[in-house]
Amino acid sequence: MKGNIGVTTDNIFPIIKKFLYSDHEIFLRELVSNAVDATQKLKTFSSVGEFKGELGELRVKVSVDKDKGTITISDRGIGMTADDIEKYINQIAFSGAEEFLEKYKNDANAIIGHFGLGFYSSFMVSKEVEIVTLSHKEGAKAVRWTCDGTPEYSLEEVEKADRGTDIILHIDDENKDFLEDGKVNGLLSKYCKFLPVEIAFGKKTEWKDGKNVETDEDNIINDPNPAWVKKPADLKDEDYNKFYHDLYPMAEDPLFHIHLNVDYPFNLTGILYFPKVKSNIELQKNKIQLYCNQVFVTDSVEGIVPEFLTLLHGVIDSPDIPLNVSRSYLQSDSNVKKISSHITKKVSDSLQDIFKKDRADFEDKWDSLKLFIVYGMLTDEKFYDKAEKYMLFKNTDGKYFTLDEYKTLISTEQTDKDGNVIYLYTNDATKQHGYVEAAKAKGYDVLVLDGQLDTHFINTLEQKNEKSRFVRVDADVPEKLIVKTDLSQHNLNAEQQSALTTVFRSQLPTIEKTDFIVSFENVGAEAQPIIITQQEFMRRMKEMAATGGGGMMGFYGEMPDSYNLVVNVAHPLVKKILTDEEAACQAEVSPLVAESVELESKIKSLKDAHKDKKDEEVPQAEKEEISSLESKTGELKTKKETIISGFAAQNKEVRQLIDLALLSNNMLKGEALSNFVKRSIELMK
Repeated sequence: MKGNIGVTTDNIFPIIKKFLYSDHEIFLRELVSNAVDATQKLKTFSSVGEFKGELGELRVKVSVDKDKGTITISDRGIGMTADDIEKYINQIAFSGAEEFLEKYKNDANAIIGHFGLGFYSSFMVSKEVEIVTLSHKEGAKAVRWTCDGTPEYSLEEVEKADRGTDIILHIDDENKDFLEDGKVNGLLSKYCKFLPVEIAFGKKTEWKDGKNVETDEDNIINDPNPAWVKKPADLKDEDYNKFYHDLYPMAEDPLFHIHLNVDYPFNLTGILYFPKVKSNIELQKNKIQLYCNQVFVTDSVEGIVPEFLTLLHGVIDSPDIPLNVSRSYLQSDSNVKKISSHITKKVSDSLQDIFKKDRADFEDKWDSLKLFIVYGMLTDEKFYDKAEKYMLFKNTDGKYFTLDEYKTLISTEQTDKDGNVIYLYTNDATKQHGYVEAAKAKGYDVLVLDGQLDTHFINTLEQKNEKSRFVRVDADVPEKLIVKTDLSQHNLNAEQQSALTTVFRSQLPTIEKTDFIVSFENVGAEAQPIIITQQEFMRRMKEMAATGGGGMMGFYGEMPDSYNLVVNVAHPLVKKILTDEEAACQAEVSPLVAESVELESKIKSLKDAHKDKKDEEVPQAEKEEISSLESKTGELKTKKETIISGFAAQNKEVRQLIDLALLSNNMLKGEALSNFVKRSIELMK
């Protein structure tokens, strides 16, 4: 007989070919999944007595005939009668063709899943499709259905020796690559690797007479009974590790695993693994594989599970996650949201159990776990509340503390005069060794916060914990990292500060996108003469901008690095430089200073006389006089700075002190470093 497929648009097939093309490889998943379903149904019928025949071998076979240009998917499942074909194949019931096209034209999975068109995905790659099938029902007749990609089909009785269904795809010219064994094998491995019925493709080979020779034994490409469908009690650690390496052959052993097994209020099984993650989050994503009844759905699970869980590896399988729907549908599905929430809770509970049962082991693994846990605490409020109990700090001595333990440890020594608990940290204990040692010499403890998310994390910790501040050890001189009392003030007058500012600023090297601000502190004769610090707020904003952040973060990211060149006025070398500068420059500088004072006095008198007048009431001549006096003052200042800069350029100790400070911050490079070495040798002669 002949007939027309019941569709409400003239021809579904151009739509399938055009709009499903980007996802056309899923045809094999759909057809093999259908074959597995048919096989599973036969097993069920047999178990309840509805089918009394012999089950025999139930594997699904996939074969390619390159000469005929066909791919065949064969099963020995329930098969179909002519009436079944009429019901399940010929009646594609969907309406509103225009709305259908507009809504689903860019999403193959949405079309197939929404309209139950799994079988029809075969027309994405085929010019003709045949179904040859014999129902398991007693007395059934085998039938052959053919369709060439138009709504017309033919249906006829044929001879078929065995029950089940053969789907024969005549591959079209644009998709001949699907006739390559390697391509088909790759798709079967991707989508069908863990289907619950054996999938055979080709024959096994053995090495014989110097070459691989085919045997008569079917090559089974899947594991029908993967670890996640087994009971945890039946598995050992080596079984979990073997399964992990089946999934990720090149990976290191995981840290540990979590076996998911839920049957209420939804069905969920799976195994999640904690990989050894230290950096580069992006490289670690897309490693959780999502399955529906052992059929692969996707490994792109962002939006389906919380973002931080995408760092985990492993498998999630749930029949409550629809197989053929769009990602946007998955993300809004209530079951998916419940599953996502449950996984988060299960992961957190497992981490807490491990922490409580074997803290030493947890600490050993902390450096690999840290990125994952910090990422979770930053992006998931509920996870933060749970993880706060087992999140660890590591200090420069390699000891580990929970947040509460560490606060107790440092509260006495590291609380400032305003009651803030100050958490000192380094992001590079080697580069900042001098600063770390200076802080420890004052009785302080220093944390190591060198992770790529730590700058964002300490911001969150400050927001969550009142009266707590994180300060990097190079953010200020040691005496000002934790201000407990009012500090001793330096006793330099304005002219001495101006002179020393010029002395040191004039000899600073030019470093791209870097500014230095010269300041003065009395930090004692034993402290360093010059200390370079970087203000915590600005540096932290720039670091956050560098790791992603729009708005104001982007603004901070464009700003130059700003450092403080702190001159310790109590140090004998600084006192000597000031004395030498005054001796060398005073004769030339004093008259300039005196003249400047006189000019500034005149400017002040003129401005005081104008302070109650509007701008238009001030005579133009007086405005010009002020402008002229200010210009002369500027010239005098330039002359004075030139004289002092000349002194500084001849004084090797000035540049030596600056370079020593730069060197301790890993900021002395290239020619400046070479000059420092030469000068050091000269100064020792």
